[in-house]
Amino acid sequence: MLDLMIRGGQVVTPWGVGDWDIAIQGEKIVAVAAPGTITDDVGRIIDAAGKIVIPGGIEPHAHIAAPIMGHGDLTTAPPDQVSRAALFGGTTTLMDFAIQWPGIDLNQAIQERTSVWRGNSYADYAHHLMMLGAIPDNILGQLGEHVQDGFASVKIFTTDIRPPAMSGEPRMVGTGHLHDLMETIQRLGAMLLVHSEDDDMVQHMYRKLTEEERTEWWNMPLVHSNESEDVSFRRVLRVAEWTGSPVYFVHVSAKQGVDAIAEARAKGMPVYGETLHNYCCFSSDNYREENGMKYHTYPSLKSEEDRQMLWKGIVDGGLHTMATDEYCTSWDVKIEGRTISDVTGGHNGAETRVGITYSEGVSKRGMSLQRFVDVTSANAAKIMGLYPQKGVIAPGSDADIVLIDPSIKKRLTGDDFHITDYSIWDGFDIEGWPVMTILRGAVAVEDGELKATLGGGKFLTRKVDQQIVNKPGC
Repeated sequence: MLDLMIRGGQVVTPWGVGDWDIAIQGEKIVAVAAPGTITDDVGRIIDAAGKIVIPGGIEPHAHIAAPIMGHGDLTTAPPDQVSRAALFGGTTTLMDFAIQWPGIDLNQAIQERTSVWRGNSYADYAHHLMMLGAIPDNILGQLGEHVQDGFASVKIFTTDIRPPAMSGEPRMVGTGHLHDLMETIQRLGAMLLVHSEDDDMVQHMYRKLTEEERTEWWNMPLVHSNESEDVSFRRVLRVAEWTGSPVYFVHVSAKQGVDAIAEARAKGMPVYGETLHNYCCFSSDNYREENGMKYHTYPSLKSEEDRQMLWKGIVDGGLHTMATDEYCTSWDVKIEGRTISDVTGGHNGAETRVGITYSEGVSKRGMSLQRFVDVTSANAAKIMGLYPQKGVIAPGSDADIVLIDPSIKKRLTGDDFHITDYSIWDGFDIEGWPVMTILRGAVAVEDGELKATLGGGKFLTRKVDQQIVNKPGC
């Protein structure tokens, strides 16, 4: 007897989109077949008529229960809040960061994340490792055992992001340490995530604008500029050519970043690009609004031309994942900073990512449904080592499934959100939205009601396929 069957929807699979039945037993998909060909008894049948049926979304870049820069011990929203909101929005897997702060090792970083997440998530989850500043030899030496244990990705920064007085612990990894890390990443078959900006340019512009008394937040694009992204991406890629390391650029924000990734992939390099749905939907013009700092995520919003280029990358293939850089704070914290030096980055996007990408990408720009699944789920699963357990509707995969109702046309309001006290998507017009989420065969959200159990989310170990780390794989 089957536990669950989904019938009547347009099912998006790697081999096409069709009116198939999905059979689920326990936590797994056991069959995807033509309508009426599965004759087993079924515990429950879900009628998906008129709906789009996709794999559960995968959020590859979230800062959850993370220190808020410039706010002492204050942290972003914890796993229970973010995972709950994510499930309402059709995301079933979240990936955040085990941070190796100075003075602790990777074991301690992982233990800290385990203590934060275990028993506290509604959704499944995994952790990237994050290394800050100069990387000691002993830390680099520990990396192999953790990759073997399923921590298949490492993030670093090429900038301290904010001025020294506001940045806290140094984040920037110098080019020499980047080279050594890349050699290790390549040898281990792991994935390297890079927040890539030129720190000299960033810090120079902080100083220059301060001297010129042009410190209002809307000057952020002058600090975190197109030129900085261009120069830094190309430096990172040159080191990657020497070492053979794969590179996943987080939060690509500018046309120049998209171009650099395309050129590297044309050479056969295993290079991937992520952008954010707020970068795709808002531009630096929005900074000029009252409380326009609410849109800010580091590096910065760029021009309308850049925004359109990011959408082109998502729709046509120049970029590979749509993420959020989730960094959920209260409204008061978000608008407290008013200058280029103290504005708070990030926003609460895990709930809106899948729906906004469908509405803006599929409904308004004609993006194919298979491409939509690629950028919201499948590519993240492949790049981060979760495929085919996650990111695909196929026999043997986890039964993480989302139903989208394309007939929903409305303006989002505060009542549509399930986390914190504001959203930059309040007032945004949408066409199509997630209406049901299934996590490992269990209905997690239905008819606007949370069905999932706190602590039901599982920690996921990962291993990246060698076709992803040795050549452009998606």
